[in-house]
Amino acid sequence: MKEEEVNSCQIQEWIHNPEEEEDFVVQEGSEDEAEQTSPPPSFEELELKIKESIESLGGSVFPKLNWSAPKDSAWISSTGSLKCTSFSEIALLLRSSDSLVHDLCHAYDSRSDKTLSRPSSFFLALRKWYPSLRPEREFRCFVRNRVLVGISQREVTGYYPTILEDKTHLEMVIQEFFKGRISNWKSIPLMSMLPPVGRLNC
Repeated sequence: MKEEEVNSCQIQEWIHNPEEEEDFVVQEGSEDEAEQTSPPPSFEELELKIKESIESLGGSVFPKLNWSAPKDSAWISSTGSLKCTSFSEIALLLRSSDSLVHDLCHAYDSRSDKTLSRPSSFFLALRKWYPSLRPEREFRCFVRNRVLVGISQREVTGYYPTILEDKTHLEMVIQEFFKGRISNWKSIPLMSMLPPVGRLNC
């Protein structure tokens, strides 16, 4: 996979951003700064925007950075899931996730045309939390040159016999979703998508 393809898979490249907002970029410190004591960081403006976003999405969200959601840190939340109702819950999940550290610091390490070591900016997406979304109705779909080339079960730690029983119907629903919502995007050389099959009358 090339660097351009990695960049095109970032969430901010394919979801609607309601308004251009100021970026809050992760700052790397120097060793000298580590010796100085400074007040803890404060993100009052970011916290306010996140609070407003949570309210506008019904009070519960799950966070995702450029490429990944902090799935590996769900264990630390009070619900055992990615459901968040406050800035502090989001911050806890983000700080506790090893997969996000990879995205922030090593996303380009294995790229054949690597010129960057990390993204130039970071994007936090808050998605509406659907308590009824079932793991067996989540699929990862692979697209190359605007063609849907593969569909796989997203939750790989469990076996769901209903997937085999509904295979033909699920494939049809996912293909219709792709044709109606995704295939006309101008820039999708290679991507994976997660269609909301649980909400498409399956």
